[in-house]
Amino acid sequence: MKVLLIPDKFKGSLDAKEVIRAISEGVCQVHPGAEIFSVLASDGGDGFLNAVSENLNCTTTTVVTVDPLNRKMEAVYLFDNVTKTAYIELAKASGLELLKGAERDVMRTSSYGTGLQIRHAIENGATKIYLGLGGSATNDGGTGIAKALGYRFLDDLGHELEPVGGELSKIAKIEKKDVALDVTGISFHAVNDVNNPLYGKQGAAYVYAEQKGATSKEIQKLDKGLRHLEAIVKDQLKKNAAQLPGAGAAGGTAYGLNVFLNAEFISGIDFVLRLAKVNQLLSDHHFEYIITGEGKFDEQTLHGKLIKGVIDLGRQYQIPVIAICGQSDIDSAQSKSIGLEVILEIRDTAKSVQYSMDNAARLIRESIFSFFKSTLKK
Repeated sequence: MKVLLIPDKFKGSLDAKEVIRAISEGVCQVHPGAEIFSVLASDGGDGFLNAVSENLNCTTTTVVTVDPLNRKMEAVYLFDNVTKTAYIELAKASGLELLKGAERDVMRTSSYGTGLQIRHAIENGATKIYLGLGGSATNDGGTGIAKALGYRFLDDLGHELEPVGGELSKIAKIEKKDVALDVTGISFHAVNDVNNPLYGKQGAAYVYAEQKGATSKEIQKLDKGLRHLEAIVKDQLKKNAAQLPGAGAAGGTAYGLNVFLNAEFISGIDFVLRLAKVNQLLSDHHFEYIITGEGKFDEQTLHGKLIKGVIDLGRQYQIPVIAICGQSDIDSAQSKSIGLEVILEIRDTAKSVQYSMDNAARLIRESIFSFFKSTLKK
């Protein structure tokens, strides 16, 4: 029996490697001789660097930068010396994980720290940059990154504004400083798997800002700021990218990468599966199941995240896909309609969510064991 594992992390509980280990143990309890293959994947969000380092020979580079609230810190990125390619995970310097709950203030956070990482990579010879988006603490439309690379955002009196979400509505002029970094000939790739536009009810602010600390009034202001940023960019830079699917990723960082750096949008899961040579693996072996999973299944799972990429892979190779999660808001009819064989939900409804998170590895192992034990009876 051969099984392919391509799970995401269970956020706040287990990373992808730990999920793979728990699933493997559950399968082997029923099928001791099972051949288990695994891919450490990412949709471009948290874990992006882990997925890259698993598949490419890169050097880890440490940079002095700043966190989302402009406090000095160190963050890492990966660099491939042969291809002169840098792989940067936005969450490492601009992530929500860097802030305590009381510090989450998306009106004041910036992607500037990630911009400093990009600048460092370019100054050290990078000609290609892949930026994994996701897990951001920001809603600045990518203006923080742009500032780090030489852009200035001025109000109507000519005063320079901080590149934060709360200041976007004040921008009257965008200019590049004489000392701006030359990015001619450098290709930028925004790696993510969300399809949100920049603004509107499905945009960056309305969908994601609440979890970054915004109140309902602040969400309206942030959305207004993103609309204003687009108007200024259209007028002064002659760029129109707000409605591109994915422009709203990471608080509009994807939009900023496109209009300020001409970045291409690419699918995170497709990118990582290509790095891992998964198609070759599926051609060389006959798998009875593909098992994927993540902490929570909801409507977002159905629209462009890692799980959907794995489902598409199973459909292409006609392999049943099992999904395991902490909690599912998707019913069995929906799961079948999107191509899943079954969703295994590990939570015990009689106990707290924290209990499930604390015991996730054991619960995953037991759930996988029960599923495969049941298949023996069929």
